[in-house]
Amino acid sequence: MAMEDLKTTTGTVPAAAPSEAAAPADAAPTSEALAPADSAAPAEPAQASAIPEDELARLTDDIVSALKTVYDPEIPADIYELGLVYKIDIEDDRTVKIQMTLTAPGCPVAGEMPGWVQNAVGAVEGVSDVEVEMTFDPPWTPDRMSEEAQVAVGWY
Repeated sequence: MAMEDLKTTTGTVPAAAPSEAAAPADAAPTSEALAPADSAAPAEPAQASAIPEDELARLTDDIVSALKTVYDPEIPADIYELGLVYKIDIEDDRTVKIQMTLTAPGCPVAGEMPGWVQNAVGAVEGVSDVEVEMTFDPPWTPDRMSEEAQVAVGWY
């Protein structure tokens, strides 16, 4: 999977792909979002978040961990490693906004998956609210999968 950016409503800092190491130690998180490197959105200059840096780092890790508990029922990999999560914004009021997709628009769990994501992320300590937006632009492709997901489905 390509290098991704942690991008916030207030700034952007580099982060590793799901199966790689965490962001560099000198990259201070801000209220952030996870966006693929091939995203058309330009990087914004980083600004300070109202959320303390250590709490923001914990929230980020806990949200990603929560997303990794949600599985596509037809593929033996979680939605994060599959590359179905396009963006995660953590607002200063601790509302988490997630933009994601499905492997196909006709996916049988299209109506249920947003609720699964809301429940998983909503259970993270410190999250006040969760909003899930489904999009099919850009459409999901297997090249969004991490190495871990490729191994899980036998493609690697």
